[in-house]
This record gives sequence, C-alpha cells and structure tokens, in this order.
Amino acid sequence: MGIFGRKNATTAVATPQAPGPGLAALSGTYTLDTAHTTIGFVARHAMVTNVKGGFQDFTGTLDLDGTDPANSSARIDVEMASLDTGNADRDGHLKSAEFFSIEEHPKMSFRSTSTEFLGGDDYRITGELSLLGTTKPITIDLEFSGAATDPFGNERVGFEGKAELLRSEWGLTWNAALETGGVLVSDKIKLNFDISAIKSA
Repeated sequence: MGIFGRKNATTAVATPQAPGPGLAALSGTYTLDTAHTTIGFVARHAMVTNVKGGFQDFTGTLDLDGTDPANSSARIDVEMASLDTGNADRDGHLKSAEFFSIEEHPKMSFRSTSTEFLGGDDYRITGELSLLGTTKPITIDLEFSGAATDPFGNERVGFEGKAELLRSEWGLTWNAALETGGVLVSDKIKLNFDISAIKSA
C-alpha cells in the first residue's frame, strides 16, 4: 500500500522501521463503506484534457495486521454497470463491446497477493486485477490517513491511494486517430482511491 513514491533523491533509502504500536490496535477485518469510498479513474482525452470517472457499486474487505502489515490483504469486486463519468453517451460507449463489454464481463475484481510497509504512513499492496477475462498484476500505493470511532460507534480506518496501468494489457484497445496526431484515448489510465472501511471483526 505506499503513497505516491515519496523519497529524498539526495539520500539513501533507509530500511523502514516497524509500524508504530498504535497500529497494532487496528488489526482486524474491515468492510468498505461504499457511501464514503471512492474508486476512480482518469484517462487523457484527445491529448489535451483529462476525463474522470468512477464506480458507484462495489464491495470489498480489508484484513489488516497492524503489527505485521505483510499479513494484511484486500479484495474488491466492482459492478461494471455502475461506471459513471458524468456523461450518459460516453458511459454508454464505455459499457459497450468496444470497451468494457459489461454484458459479457459484468464484474472487475482485485485480489491482493502481498503487502509491504514502506515507512511512516506508506504502504504498497500488490495483487491481481481481473477485467475482461484477463488477470494481470497491479501495484497500488496507499497512505494510511487515519482511524477513528464515528458517532455511531463504528471503528473506521482510511487510506488514500493511486496506481497506473496500461488499459491495452487488459484488452481495452479501442481508439481513434486524431488529425493532428496522437489518439483519442490514452493507453495509460490513472486509478485513485479514497477508502473508508468499518471494522466488522
């Protein structure tokens, strides 16, 4: 899970120390609070601007080991029909067979395979992203943003994160050439996460 590659280019990278003792209390299973969690993406459009979107319907769990983060894991399942970029025509195109083909492939899933503590509040989680019948590895950098008990007695944790992928590696190859050069939709896609999860066990 490690956030945004923060490092000092002028100094050697130090070996991360163990997480602080306060994190040990966070060990447990957490369920994503979909009302307060964002799973979003950004794609470059026509070489000049960014189009942002996200998913409204998903489920997920985090199994956190605050003492030894290497034992932590995550799983997320996304309903592709819930894709939303704020434009109905564009959403329809993205859900069609030229892109996500949601009738044939209604879900996207992530299953973690390893978790690394990078120091401070930074973590890195590696796993497998399954989309359009293709499963490939992806690495997500996460920053622990805090823990709290809300007014309803729920124990919450928060993470912010990001990742990048090439959509063509999952078979998302549709594009259109521009008269001025380049293509309509970038191959590189940026993913962003703002996670709030409630302890369930």
